[in-house]
Amino acid sequence: MRLLPAALLFGALSTSLPLFAADVQVQVLQDKLDHPWSVAFLPDNQTLLITERSGQLRSWQPGKGLSQPIGGVPKVWANRQGGLLDVVLAPDFAQSRRVWLSYTTADASGRAGGVVGYGRLGDDNRQLSDFKVVLEQTPKLSSGANIGTRLAFDRQGFLYIAFGDNFASSSAQQLDKLSGKIVRLTKDGEIPPDNPFVNRQGARAEIWSYGMRNPQGLALNPWTQQMWESEHGPRGGDEVNIPEKGKNYGWPLATYGIDYSGKKVPEAKGSEVEGTEQPLHYWKVSPAISGMAFYNSARFPQWKNSLFIGALKEKSLIRLQVNGEKVVEEQRLLEDRGERIRDVRQGPDGYLYVLTDESNGKLLKVGLPDAASAPRG
Repeated sequence: MRLLPAALLFGALSTSLPLFAADVQVQVLQDKLDHPWSVAFLPDNQTLLITERSGQLRSWQPGKGLSQPIGGVPKVWANRQGGLLDVVLAPDFAQSRRVWLSYTTADASGRAGGVVGYGRLGDDNRQLSDFKVVLEQTPKLSSGANIGTRLAFDRQGFLYIAFGDNFASSSAQQLDKLSGKIVRLTKDGEIPPDNPFVNRQGARAEIWSYGMRNPQGLALNPWTQQMWESEHGPRGGDEVNIPEKGKNYGWPLATYGIDYSGKKVPEAKGSEVEGTEQPLHYWKVSPAISGMAFYNSARFPQWKNSLFIGALKEKSLIRLQVNGEKVVEEQRLLEDRGERIRDVRQGPDGYLYVLTDESNGKLLKVGLPDAASAPRG
């Protein structure tokens, strides 16, 4: 485990709670996964759905292991960062059996974009039926980079979708495109009438906020009910934001990163630009952050008020200590494993469930040594 110096973090930091000193405990539940991307828990609290970027949706259960690919999953364009990506359950899954997926498709020219839709999962978890495409990221701009497509529901049942800029930076500021945007839909995939650009000519009514680069994490804060988002910067400048209605989060006009060439991002006007929002938290040196989850269980009190985020380049699990809308401490876990962390979720048992983004990807169960004596919640 490693604590980062405050100089690397955004804003003044203080430590409100001591960070635990014991090593985490890790159990490998499953290996031989093909670049797994996302995991979701079914209401039985033991069955998991896992996406593999190459196009398979599988279930996993203790004692039974990994299923054969679930049928009825749409064909995906699997190239570079594209493929079968996020999976989330509808809030009324127990009744509807509705499973939402995000993935990529390409047009005849080979340009790709994100697609979001849902199907009904059979009672035996073997087949998705009646799959319906709800939204496509158009125009398709990507050659396989900066696709994003994280999904999350809020407590009112609205679906938020985080779309990347498709490596076409200026499109993140163009309201007639879905690239570089957070989108908000109803639970059935319709446009809510109170979305900020519903009546604005030349703007997509699905948009909730804009100016995002490459969102890789989306999670509802269980204490404030705000949606939080994490995204890749270019070379440096990875961010955590709270995307609010109609607001501009700056990319590519405002960034704490630089271009991959080492020079200034061509469109950038600085790290703070009038009319754009500052990130809640940022990294000057990019860990290449990925999926994220808030920790809201009593099982491990040492993790109270934590936000966990995977890191791909720096191959670790990042723990951010959160106090309201401030990050007050940062810690790195699982660095010794040397594996790219793609997704993290809190399980119903209070453990963390982590996916490693490798050709021999793994599902890990992560906890603390005092699990047996800690209260459960």
